[in-house]
Amino acid sequence: MQDRATLVTNARRSILKGSKSFAIASHLFDNVTRERVWLLYAWCRRCDDIIDAQDHGGTLGDQSGAAERLAQVREKTALAFAGKPTDDPAFDALGLVVRETGLTLNMARDVIDGFALDAAEWQPHSEADLMRYCWHVAGAVGVMMAVVMGVSPEDEDTLDRACDLGLAFQLANIARDIEEDDAADRSYIPMDWLAEEDIPPGEQMKPHYRSALTRIIGRMCKTAEIHECSARIGASRLKPRQRWAILSAAGIYGEIAREVARRGDHAWDHRTVVSNGRKLGFVAKAAWAALRPVPRSCIALASARKYSRLSLMTLSQRDGVPKCT
Repeated sequence: MQDRATLVTNARRSILKGSKSFAIASHLFDNVTRERVWLLYAWCRRCDDIIDAQDHGGTLGDQSGAAERLAQVREKTALAFAGKPTDDPAFDALGLVVRETGLTLNMARDVIDGFALDAAEWQPHSEADLMRYCWHVAGAVGVMMAVVMGVSPEDEDTLDRACDLGLAFQLANIARDIEEDDAADRSYIPMDWLAEEDIPPGEQMKPHYRSALTRIIGRMCKTAEIHECSARIGASRLKPRQRWAILSAAGIYGEIAREVARRGDHAWDHRTVVSNGRKLGFVAKAAWAALRPVPRSCIALASARKYSRLSLMTLSQRDGVPKCT
């Protein structure tokens, strides 16, 4: 097993390659938190790449053998929590951060269940299904990140707010990546939403459905905004530098959803990105916001949240995880 310094270096390279937005925000943390965030990110990124047969995102690879890849993720994660070498730096990074924090295997299993949904080529039928998916692939990651930052596993409300930030991030990603997902024969738009707009499944990118798709994605972006506001309430309870980092990330990812909504029917003419200059602008705004109370307008919007971490966990326990073939 590699030493700590090497694992941290590998994890830093991973986040710089896999998420430039989060990499910028992560540098605002204190040194200890920053390194632990990188270590956890490396595991998340590696799991995602194994399941999708990718290298730090990008074009999906050969999707055959999904069940075997999922089993590999589960096995190596269990080894990491047991404190055993895994022969994979990203999983060894997880083992290291587990030893230094209060992360639990159940928290990691919640995340892996999201990878299982993708491996099974699962698609949401309802809004609740969509939010359940977002909980596993991003909300549960938010919970783990909060614990890495020192939030007590017993502080349920703050963990709920951390989950909400992950939900907001994932909804923004889905809204931005509709066309890319469609090219890979994936769709995270609830079938109920498509039916309401008279869009046949699988035809959402057809030009004559563009206005209807824009209305659907506007709805998704509004939901992302609600959860972003809820997360800002939780961020107010963090240490100053942690609060600054989280508010920066919220602003940057929130801008992705806002830009998709602003562009309307032209949202997928080219990929929505936030320039480095604009990212730095959000970092500066977050520094000021970190010193002030959460705006009343944000608190009011957060009250419109329909799904909490607890309700999504209950849905997941009820419905289980589909088997991949």
